[in-house]
Amino acid sequence: MFAVLHISEFPLHAVLRATPGLVSAQPVAVLAHDTTASARSRAIVLAANLPARTLGITAGLTASQALARYAALRLLSASLAAETEAHATLLATAFTLSPLVEATAPGTATADVTGLAADERLPALRRAVASLAALALPTTAGLAATPLLALYAAHHAACAPSLSLSREARDPVVVVTDARAFLDPLPLATAAPPPALAQILAGWGVHTLGALTDLPRADITLRLGAAGAALWARAAGETTRPLHPVSPPREFSGAFAFEDAVETLEPLLFILRRLIDRLTLELTAAGFVAEELSLALTLADESTHTRTFRLPEPSAAPDLLFRALHTHLESLHTPSPIAALHLHVTPVRPLVRQHGLFDTSLRDPHGFSESLARAVAVVGSDRVGTPQRADTHRPDAFALSPPASVVPPAAPPPLHAALGLPLRRFRPPLPTNVELVGHAPAFVWCDYAHGPVASTRGPWRGSGEWWETDRSWEREEWDVALADGCGLYRLLRTPTGWFIEGEYD
Repeated sequence: MFAVLHISEFPLHAVLRATPGLVSAQPVAVLAHDTTASARSRAIVLAANLPARTLGITAGLTASQALARYAALRLLSASLAAETEAHATLLATAFTLSPLVEATAPGTATADVTGLAADERLPALRRAVASLAALALPTTAGLAATPLLALYAAHHAACAPSLSLSREARDPVVVVTDARAFLDPLPLATAAPPPALAQILAGWGVHTLGALTDLPRADITLRLGAAGAALWARAAGETTRPLHPVSPPREFSGAFAFEDAVETLEPLLFILRRLIDRLTLELTAAGFVAEELSLALTLADESTHTRTFRLPEPSAAPDLLFRALHTHLESLHTPSPIAALHLHVTPVRPLVRQHGLFDTSLRDPHGFSESLARAVAVVGSDRVGTPQRADTHRPDAFALSPPASVVPPAAPPPLHAALGLPLRRFRPPLPTNVELVGHAPAFVWCDYAHGPVASTRGPWRGSGEWWETDRSWEREEWDVALADGCGLYRLLRTPTGWFIEGEYD
């Protein structure tokens, strides 16, 4: 069994999918590739959407003729980049049906679904059609015993069996169970006859496939030759062929060059979302998830902005990948407009991990990562993270590291309980004035505490990192008890002055 996914008017839908800001009721026509400004008025319309067709704008008109019918018509040039991206999305969806996929034509893919269970083929095909429709690619599909019959079925679903049915009311999937009953009423053009043969057969009154196959094949061959015999075989659905499968993508990346450099965020995010939707389809079909995203923006001044995003947890969810890029781009300012972009995904196998009985993980690692990214955009990357002890004797020295996705169990209590009074430290320490008798503090006064010193312990001196001019430190610590029970404090002396570092309970 074979399934065909077909996007009718492919150049039109490929461009519509890559153009932000279009309204569904807006009349739009697509012109030939590489239309220059001087030749635009003479360019030929390749396709038009339904609102434009209702105004009499059809393929084959020149741009000036189309504008004469409706002056507010939106004219777009066909885009090879948009068609390439749309066709890659189609193939990625086809690979979710089968590993044997053929790129039959632009906008058409054929998959060998023999490996699917018989009761799974139609539901899987409907899911593929619905997925492409959600990605702004209206698709029809055919399911039949041969690639040719499946292609006829997909084209038939797109051509509307009844003109009274709207596109939304048609069944986008046609299953061929009785080949003869399906083929007989189809128009002769379905079998793609050569123009000369089509004219001869029209003179004979042959307008459907059934009318042609009612004629003896030997007589058709005698009068019309080998081309006639081949046409008769196609009309009867007897032509079969092996597929020419394409290889699944080994690199998961996408690129897009803007026709006009963009200066705002919306069109950039619009295209990025299209790329992510396609890449996640390819990842899912290949059994991978994304571990890392690499974004490169080519600017109009030929400079490049690159950024790599390490995901907090591997994922193939398009919303999560898009949020990671969106959070970065909404705070990005480039010196010139963006002319092109390139997005690369580093794939890994899905993470399978069993936590310990008392281990806990983040409920939403991606949401937590997004919150961190927003905090970084506000306060800077050197001020966000999990504090870790630095390898130094300097008090309060620490470094920030990325938070772990799994919270380890609490460390066991120490064998020997801590002795002494707890010190409640002030951060930052409080500047104070100190009078000395000899080298020892004798009187302390500041806004927080003041009074004569009844007893002292110390000093304890420390220093380090003397080999680095901007990081060297030295300190002298005293423990003092003020008279009349006014408090027990830790005094700190540095080259910048005296401070109350903390208070003992």
